[in-house]
Amino acid sequence: MTTGWFERFAAAGTAEEQAHVREAVEAERYPAFYPIVEGFTALLRSFGDEEIERVDALLRRGRELFPQPAGFSPSWEKLWDELEQTAAYKKEALAAVAPGDRDGEWQVLLDNPYTNQDVACYPALTFMEAVYLYGYFRQKLEKHEYVRLQKIQTLIMNFGGE
Repeated sequence: MTTGWFERFAAAGTAEEQAHVREAVEAERYPAFYPIVEGFTALLRSFGDEEIERVDALLRRGRELFPQPAGFSPSWEKLWDELEQTAAYKKEALAAVAPGDRDGEWQVLLDNPYTNQDVACYPALTFMEAVYLYGYFRQKLEKHEYVRLQKIQTLIMNFGGE
């Protein structure tokens, strides 16, 4: 089976079902594990307050079933730590902003005031897109860098040539 790997992983409720998924993924190797990683990325992008326990449980299951993801690809050496940190920082942002205050346009800004590198800004985001990026970038910050999650209250926008 080459499609639906994340769905199979997420649906495996019993220890026996989880063992079958682990064995099948280990037999297929990278082509089976990659969709699981992509599934986690999609889940981290989309989960809201009501799904926090499910996300935490799936991350624990992933770490238990596949404790050495670098065996599928060296780039996944710290996969579980990175996914767990992204989820934790997203949960922190979800907790900090009341559901009634989440509408409108949001942006994420990255900067290091001690360098001459450009400021990175991700504008025109929904709240859910913005909190995912906040969580993703927050866990990757270097010394003196900061990430800002901001709601746009007033916007004046023009285009060149008008």
